[in-house]
Amino acid sequence: MMDILEVYLRLRGHEYCRLDGSTPVMERQERINAFNASNDLFVFLLSTKAGGMGINLTAANHIILHDIDFNPYNDKQAEDRCHRMGQKKEVFVVRLISAGSVEEGMLSVARKKLELEKEVTGANCAEDAESESQIVEVLLKRALSLE
Repeated sequence: MMDILEVYLRLRGHEYCRLDGSTPVMERQERINAFNASNDLFVFLLSTKAGGMGINLTAANHIILHDIDFNPYNDKQAEDRCHRMGQKKEVFVVRLISAGSVEEGMLSVARKKLELEKEVTGANCAEDAESESQIVEVLLKRALSLE
């Protein structure tokens, strides 16, 4: 998916940075610093796993998750790249999920894990929501510390 996004960005003439598992360790921080310091870099392509912990991307305020994880907390960690001290803008998160895809199944598993967590911890979001979609939204917001 990152390769497809990279081709699209090139065709559109957008400046971008990319960090994935093939990025040499010595270049990672250089790319992060370049992105945070530049107004010309439109996108930072970052794989969830390669992003890991310790990355600060406060120059970004739009996150597009394209590699959904079975563990919803790994996705939260990816979102937290932008939710850091120094962030002055509202952060927006979009998940790319195709109907009938593996990612759709993975999202379903992640939602079930969040539901199980709710049951185990005794959190009752039914009082906060009227429909199933609102319940899922409340659960995800709680899991992602957005409430």
